[in-house]
Amino acid sequence: MKVWQEVENPVTHATTHKEVALLTDQKCKLSYEKQTSTTPTGGPALIAQTTKLFIAPELDIPAGSKIIVTQHNKTTEYARSGEPAIYTDHQEVQLELFERYS
Repeated sequence: MKVWQEVENPVTHATTHKEVALLTDQKCKLSYEKQTSTTPTGGPALIAQTTKLFIAPELDIPAGSKIIVTQHNKTTEYARSGEPAIYTDHQEVQLELFERYS
């Protein structure tokens, strides 16, 4: 997981924004759900996919984080969307495909 934050150069003391890794190599699982809806005009059905991340409950995933998941030899970048649902043994986080930092 990465975030865009201010970083101070220790030599020049100049502050710039950089992508900083907060967490790496965390075990997780992705769940996909397709949702189909029809239009009232009888046009083609709209299909949307919801992606949910299952991860350890003690991890803090800030809003706007870039979450990079490698599953089945495919790496995809996501952004956190919404507040996580936290349970005793895991948390569920809705994800969106990452476009850019807010």
